Amino acid sequence: MIYRNFYKTISDGTIDLDSDTIKVMLCDGSYVPDISHEFKSHITGEVTGTGYTAGGATLANKSIVLDGNESKFDADDVIWGGSTLTARFAVMYASTGVDATSPLIGVWDFGSDKSTNNSAFELTWSSTGILRFKAAA
Repeated sequence: MIYRNFYKTISDGTIDLDSDTIKVMLCDGSYVPDISHEFKSHITGEVTGTGYTAGGATLANKSIVLDGNESKFDADDVIWGGSTLTARFAVMYASTGVDATSPLIGVWDFGSDKSTNNSAFELTWSSTGILRFKAAA
């Protein structure tokens, strides 16, 4: 699910996917996704555990590729190695360093709890990219 405010923040330049620090954090099943959430401070249930740092991981090797009428935002898959944790959701946001001003992008629901026990927790993005934007033809 894409947070409603993302469309505004991407349009007005508040979020620049190329140059901003884009992070993804993990949340447990206590988080209730709501399309109206706007900032990281609205997120509850961030996981704790071995191999996981509060605030999540910074996306590496971000890219935006234009292909015809479509642009694709992508980055490397995220791996929390040697982790012991349980997560239900991944929440992406643009980090300003302040939770109350870090705008949300989207949330991915794993469909059920995903757990690791001293092993890699892997967040594998779709081969078609993390986000896709298509212009009307």
